[in-house]
Amino acid sequence: MDTLEGLVITRRLRVPVDAPAATTPGWGEVAARQLDAALLSVGFTCSAALLERLGRLPGETVVDLGVRVLAAVRHLAGDHVRHNAYFIDFPRNVPDTLEFWAGLLRQAMLDPVAATPVPSPVLDLLTLPGYGRYRHTYADLLAAHAELVPLAGDRVTVLELGGSLEAEARELYHSLAGSEVPPAAEDLTALRSLAAFCDDEPERIPVRENRAVVNEVRLAAGRPLLVDTVTDVLRLACGCSGGDVTLAVPTRFRSFRRAERRALLQALDAVASPARLGDVPRYREQWKRLGERLHPGEYPRLPRAAHVFEVARGLRRARGLDSRVEEALSAGRTGEAVDLLERSPGALLRRLDHLLRTGSPASAVLDAAERAAAGASGRVLLSLREHLQNRLVPAAGRVFVNRHGRAWTTDDARPPIEEDVVSRAVTLLDEEITRRLPDPGTLIVDPEALDIALPLSGKAVAPGLGMLPRGSLSAVDGESLRFFVHWRQAERSTDYDLSALMLDASYGDPEHISWTNYGNGFADYSGDLVDAPDGASEFIDVRLARATRPIVIPQVHIYSGEAFDEAAEAFFGYMTRDAGQEGMPFEPRTVRMKSDLRGSGRVALPFVLLRGDDGAWRVKWLHLYLRGAPRFNQVEGNRLTTSLLVRSIVERDHLRVRYLAGLLRRKGPGGGHTTYIGLQAPAGLPAGTRVYTPGTLHELIPA
Repeated sequence: MDTLEGLVITRRLRVPVDAPAATTPGWGEVAARQLDAALLSVGFTCSAALLERLGRLPGETVVDLGVRVLAAVRHLAGDHVRHNAYFIDFPRNVPDTLEFWAGLLRQAMLDPVAATPVPSPVLDLLTLPGYGRYRHTYADLLAAHAELVPLAGDRVTVLELGGSLEAEARELYHSLAGSEVPPAAEDLTALRSLAAFCDDEPERIPVRENRAVVNEVRLAAGRPLLVDTVTDVLRLACGCSGGDVTLAVPTRFRSFRRAERRALLQALDAVASPARLGDVPRYREQWKRLGERLHPGEYPRLPRAAHVFEVARGLRRARGLDSRVEEALSAGRTGEAVDLLERSPGALLRRLDHLLRTGSPASAVLDAAERAAAGASGRVLLSLREHLQNRLVPAAGRVFVNRHGRAWTTDDARPPIEEDVVSRAVTLLDEEITRRLPDPGTLIVDPEALDIALPLSGKAVAPGLGMLPRGSLSAVDGESLRFFVHWRQAERSTDYDLSALMLDASYGDPEHISWTNYGNGFADYSGDLVDAPDGASEFIDVRLARATRPIVIPQVHIYSGEAFDEAAEAFFGYMTRDAGQEGMPFEPRTVRMKSDLRGSGRVALPFVLLRGDDGAWRVKWLHLYLRGAPRFNQVEGNRLTTSLLVRSIVERDHLRVRYLAGLLRRKGPGGGHTTYIGLQAPAGLPAGTRVYTPGTLHELIPA
């Protein structure tokens, strides 16, 4: 849903209502209850306030609004498409893998119509007639399954009453634009739509990508630009050209109008001090291409803007902070490196681990870190705090994740840091973070939210239903868990494969479920589909009580065809069921999580399913992608990489809501307001309560 109303509904679970009440009694109340019944079928319901407000509207208005609301939440849960399964009775009557292939071979050999000549001694089983394409209609599937038996444990997500669309859009805009957390690609798209609609903007826009999107609107309106580095101007030019404001992918710049060129060059001239020119070489080629579009030589009164392009072309030398720091460190002059880094507090703290391992006195480095802490962003402080609390125990491997969620690991060869040094650094960070946190007033924290990881970056997390930040832990209720993937190709034949890797407690003894192994006694595969012109769905059903492995890692592999972000649609999720519920392979009210697949990796690792010592199952969120091979990715081919990567994430001690709640309680009760942190706000909270749920938890990250 890309409309403003759809954004509010799916991001905030609030329904904007600004229509006037009916002047005469009508059938609005009846229409409202019909809408609520329709919402329940997909796992949503209206709050009492929303139901009462809808009941006072004209019936026709409720129907029109209800159509849009229902479409938004169905898309959120993945119910906007028809989910067929290759095996019509899934999860029952899934054939043995060898039996299935033998049947296809027998059919191909005995059926004179289906039989095809074999041109070589090697037969590609995937080309056998009848394989990989639906052999029944969705209506056939519907007739083969009994209706779902609703249970109290099924998901019921409450939709709250919102204000006017203008007010709700403005609140969402301020939340996204003012976030301290780098945004996901979907957030930038949403922010662009909201910025064009909202007249005002937050007083502070700390994230550079967000600032670039806001500057696009300012440039179009002829308003002053919000820039304080030369790279801000480059991001803006990329955004105006339909390119990547994160600068990860080169942009093909469009032709700019004269007024736009003048505004961009004036902004560049204002910030292009000699100290700032050191940032230019990092994006040298993009600056060269931009110079060809801006024609800085036509503006002799803006000489400092011209210096930027001279540096990019190598006609003027400019050294950045990083190169000077690296030169000092390589020469063993740690004190000089620290002095240089103190000019950029965030850079000093990001390098603290390295500085503490250079052999210089730790006390001097920590003194500098203490001075720098006051000038660094809250997100940097929290990221360093999480890093340090993991340095006292050797890691299974060092994990590196880029802005697209692409992950890789290396051995952790770093020497340890002394415990007293880590303790002092942690103490000074805790004190600074506590100082910046807002007054909580009366603090209420839902125990189920304590293990949500703090959202220190949103770049790799696509928004969706039930999504939590990487490193979060969430309980799994139900007797079986069902993974699902759905995709629809845009232009080329595309084959995605849903798979699951099962490991023992030591991350060894692997077994798997995929198109090469349909079942193992506690899990079953719905069948392989190799083409999706009209969409295709695959499922894996896991009966938790019978599982013989405590670690289950669902994966989506691109076997052939379009990448996740090239397909017309691609999403993953999971459902939970209890025995006897029956139902279709896909039932929206049992969906606990659903999110789009994207990124340049060819293997998606959304989360890992873990059984604890208490026998309870939990999900730990990964949001990772492996590079994979250009074609023919299979679960068997990445077992070692996946197990090491997942182990490194599982064993990492992430900063969670539990940590932040402890700091908030340390501040003590303050004003008369209430602060609530939970998965969803309950009814009956005091008026004016500050509510933080997973969708707004980024607002709690201090500046």
